[in-house]
Amino acid sequence: MIKMRVAVLFSGGKDSTYALYWALKKGFEVKYLVSMYSENDESYMYHVPNIHLTELQAKAINIPFVKGFTKGEKEREVEDLKRVLEGLKIEGVVAGALASQYQKERVEKVAKELRINLFTPFWKVDPEKYMRTIIEEGFDVVIVGVSAYGLDEKWLGRRIDEKALEELKTLNKKYKVHIAGEGGEFETFVRDAPFFKAKVVFDDIEKIWDRYTSSGLLIVKKAHLEPKR
Repeated sequence: MIKMRVAVLFSGGKDSTYALYWALKKGFEVKYLVSMYSENDESYMYHVPNIHLTELQAKAINIPFVKGFTKGEKEREVEDLKRVLEGLKIEGVVAGALASQYQKERVEKVAKELRINLFTPFWKVDPEKYMRTIIEEGFDVVIVGVSAYGLDEKWLGRRIDEKALEELKTLNKKYKVHIAGEGGEFETFVRDAPFFKAKVVFDDIEKIWDRYTSSGLLIVKKAHLEPKR
C-alpha cells in the first residue's frame, strides 16, 4: 500500500502540531513541515509568535523542514504559500484550522489550484473536547501570546493543563473567550508531544505586556533540545 505524501502547515502551536500527530497516526508519509515566516511580524493567515523556533521543533520531530517567506500582505500571502507548496512533491496538505473560515478557504483555494488534497481534521471540532484530548495525549503546550479580556499577564508561559482548561471554560462563559483560542484570544507553543524525539527547553525568555490593550507576548530568545529518556 502506497502512503499518501503530504506536507503539514506547521506553526509550532497546538493546532498544527496536533494535526501533524493526526497525519502520522493516519499513516500518511509526512514529507515536510512547512512554516511561513512573515517578514513584517504580522499576518492575516499565519501564526507569528516564536515562529523562529519551528525549525528547532522540526529537528525534535525529525521531519524535513521547509521555510517559506511572506510580507504578510492580505491575499498576497496566499500566493506566497502556493509558491512554496508547488515546489514540493506531495499529494496533500494538512492544516490545523479549527474555526477560521478565512484561513480554511484560502488554503482550500491553494490546494485546488495545485490539484492536491486538503485535510483539516479538526474543523468545527468541539473546543472543550479538543483541548481535553490534547492534554490527555500528553502534549506540553504553553501560552505565548494573549489578546482577550480576562486573560492577563499571568497566562504568558502558562502550561495548558486541566486547571487552565477549567479557567478557560469560565472565561468563555463570562467573556466569550474561545476555549481553544481560535479567535486570536491566545497563541501557543508545543514544547513536547508523544512523537517528539526530544523536547524543547526555553533558556531565555522575555515577557512583553501592553497594559493599554491588555495583550502580551512571551518571546523565546534562546532554546535548546533535550533528549527524552
